Amino acid sequence: MSETESLSELPLNKNNTTKSFSSEIPIEIEIVSEEEMALLEAALALASVPANASAICSPLRSFHGKARSIQSITVLSKRTFSGHTEPDIEDSGNFASTQKKNKNNESFLHRFRKKKGLSVTDITSTEWCEKQMEFVLLHAKRRTNKAMKTGSARHAKLEEEVVKKVKVQVKSKEDIWALKFLNFIIGANQLLFEGLTRELPIIGFAEGVWMVGVIDEIRIPATETDRNPILVDTKTRVRDTLPAEPQRRNGRLQLMCYKYIWDNLVADNFPSQKFFDFFTLSPYSILSEELRERTADSGFPADTLDDIVRLFRNTCSILPPAHDQLLLRYEFQKDNSLLGEDHFAFDSDWLKNQIHGCLEFWLGEREACYTPEEERWKCRFCQFASICPTNNGLDSTPSPTNTGPDSTPHKHELE
Repeated sequence: MSETESLSELPLNKNNTTKSFSSEIPIEIEIVSEEEMALLEAALALASVPANASAICSPLRSFHGKARSIQSITVLSKRTFSGHTEPDIEDSGNFASTQKKNKNNESFLHRFRKKKGLSVTDITSTEWCEKQMEFVLLHAKRRTNKAMKTGSARHAKLEEEVVKKVKVQVKSKEDIWALKFLNFIIGANQLLFEGLTRELPIIGFAEGVWMVGVIDEIRIPATETDRNPILVDTKTRVRDTLPAEPQRRNGRLQLMCYKYIWDNLVADNFPSQKFFDFFTLSPYSILSEELRERTADSGFPADTLDDIVRLFRNTCSILPPAHDQLLLRYEFQKDNSLLGEDHFAFDSDWLKNQIHGCLEFWLGEREACYTPEEERWKCRFCQFASICPTNNGLDSTPSPTNTGPDSTPHKHELE
């Protein structure tokens, strides 16, 4: 196999013969616990998909009051929230040099995300701790552990309930992007016809930047009157308690980002030429023969990436906006039992403020912020706490009530 060739995987819909495509992409992570934080690190470290492979400040940390008042946490009777003031989570450490970055070629967005766009994982990781994010970008690789692998396996199993993957050969970056769009097209069709799809790759242009991600699960409500898809994310935990507010806030931010991207797509806010230009893609180059055969077999014949993008936009045009109510599910990793569900409302103003604060960091408009004082407990679980200036004199030993790990390695966010 030549250097420009690679094998990617595509899923087959288990309920019919329609074939769907997806490349094997690094798993994105949610932040819900000790291992999960390390998990998050792993996801960020793997955030790139090569073309040949399938100051203390707290910017807008608190959840907007209106959304919080609407939000509700449903806990099963056998489980309860932890009453501890310090949550059980290990935040992966990302401290980096505090050198100033300019808005041009030195910005983190230009240096590290020029070829793949900003992932939703990037946004949630930045919200968690900007210094941690900075360190990951400049130096660190994340550690993996048993709990992370268990969480990843759980997500893979959930996906396998809906699709079965087969391998397909890709030969160019145009092929790789074509696979991502095809996976969306087939997943969207599965959603419309069956009412459920999982691990749906998504890409959109929002707030002036390209954003990518993988939505855990999308459901169509069973009612006749409400057909707006509900976005769902499942997070696994090693401890049988629900996470603390900063973790839940981070999960809400993740799902709100997905809804924001989704709603932009269905409103036909996808500038195709900007997409081709930003990712330096040739829209009219011929896709690999195997990929063209697969698309034809799946009912979406296409010869070029431009053909696929047109199909993608047509598919988006028939989809309704996502439901304003979003759902976070928390499972106990030991037996996959449900710990609780967090139902909350989409808050556009809060989300945009969070994204804008994140982009200030990524565009080099300011230096990275440290974790705010009230959330400095995160540092006890941070891989790089010992070298972070904000942690001088900090007792790095976790409190006995908060040593339990939690885990949820998550998605392969197209990064």
